[in-house]
Amino acid sequence: MHLNPYGEYAVLLAASLANEWPDDRAGIEERTREFGMTMEFQAEPEDHARSRLVIDDWLRIVDASDPGRRAALLNAQMAATAAYPRLTDHDGEGWHLHYRDENQVLSSVLRAVISVGTSLHLVTRGMHRLGRCASEPCTAVVVDVTRNGRQRYCSVRCANRAAVRRHRERALP
Repeated sequence: MHLNPYGEYAVLLAASLANEWPDDRAGIEERTREFGMTMEFQAEPEDHARSRLVIDDWLRIVDASDPGRRAALLNAQMAATAAYPRLTDHDGEGWHLHYRDENQVLSSVLRAVISVGTSLHLVTRGMHRLGRCASEPCTAVVVDVTRNGRQRYCSVRCANRAAVRRHRERALP
């Protein structure tokens, strides 16, 4: 048995959805597969809209600068999606734990996985390891998974743009 704590992949999935929202439910489900979720989701008429609400709620956590506020928002999310942990062996991948009930709709699973994964990411790496890109006007979400905990930009492009801007500001008389 291996423990599946919904850590880094879940917070990276949330950032991916926030930074590039899929056009439809199939796009959301495809993205979950790209980030390692293998379960099937029963289709519901409002999946796309409800999943967007999950990401919008998660963005409030991203934008909370105070660790206490961030923790309170995460606690509320986890309480809203509480489920008993359970052992599962779906898809023949071996026994592991899931922190969600069976047969939940896509948006409920996303809320549970993303809130637990974000919480694990922040408590193991630091409450400051989630935010927005520091290169204006970019507003992409940055999940800091670096060793030193100083990732401020969503991409090399944004980091370079910010460096050029700082250089030009210093060069002006």
